[in-house]
Amino acid sequence: MSKTSKCTLAADAGIDRRIDVEIPAGKERMAGWLYTSTKYTASKPGPAMVLAHGLGAVKELKLDVYASKFNEMGYTCLVFDYRCNGASTGLPRGLIDWKEQQKDWHTALAWVRAQESVDPDRVGLFGTSFGGGHVIQVGAQDSRVKLVISQCPFTHGWKSALCTGLMVLPRLFMLGLADMLFGSDQHPIRVELTGSPGETALMNAPDVMMGFYPLMPLSVHEYYFCEGRKVPARLVPGFPFNRPGSYAKHIKCPAFFAVCGKDTVAPAAQTLAYAKQAPRGVVKLYEDMGHFDIYVGEKHDRAWKEYAAFAQEHLPA
Repeated sequence: MSKTSKCTLAADAGIDRRIDVEIPAGKERMAGWLYTSTKYTASKPGPAMVLAHGLGAVKELKLDVYASKFNEMGYTCLVFDYRCNGASTGLPRGLIDWKEQQKDWHTALAWVRAQESVDPDRVGLFGTSFGGGHVIQVGAQDSRVKLVISQCPFTHGWKSALCTGLMVLPRLFMLGLADMLFGSDQHPIRVELTGSPGETALMNAPDVMMGFYPLMPLSVHEYYFCEGRKVPARLVPGFPFNRPGSYAKHIKCPAFFAVCGKDTVAPAAQTLAYAKQAPRGVVKLYEDMGHFDIYVGEKHDRAWKEYAAFAQEHLPA
């Protein structure tokens, strides 16, 4: 990336240091937020954190809270939406594709490393839910990554698929197969992202509807109720074969695994088994938390304190 393509911000930008950015990704653009560090400059580059979300989620669903807190500690932070999702470009809208999202993580990493105020060898990853699985795999593949924080991570596709219920799985599979055979980028065959128990949805546990939608601000209500609530079903047939947790044993940098003991979307037992294989892993089981509890309130505050201490120890800002 050339010097002229780097994003800069005036020194007198004030308290709110978040700016909207676009990250080139092939023919598409990934929408992001860049939080510039209050401590580091081009003449004194420092550490950065890259953050992205989970299954069908966009950056507005509380990732600003994490990025702001990391930024207050001194980190440059980049938050991004996967291609085809949120404010990013790409078709079909709402596409969830594990391999393509992996590419997006690597693209975001390369982009933030090219920023003048960032030391390219001092970059950490924060991912949550589906993104929590992504950072396990990316952290294992990119030896330059210095720290991984994986929150309530998706680690085993088949175990998570079983959470939808044995009666629902065949319906999901048929929708996925139909989209693969007959759907197009302009007109995909879609499936509900969220639903109540027994409904044909990618997430239909008892706490999903009461946990997922309260995370969203008014600014994204239109996106979810007009566009993002249903996603292309083509992800379903390959979903059980994604096992990012198996990469934990290959992560060479320090890795923090925040596991929710009452997780109904990403089963805790399987995540714990994988996390314990990480050579430099720190595993924290929050026994009283469900998958969506960790984003808000006292439970969020409790987990955040441990993330902050872990980051300051292993990638100090």
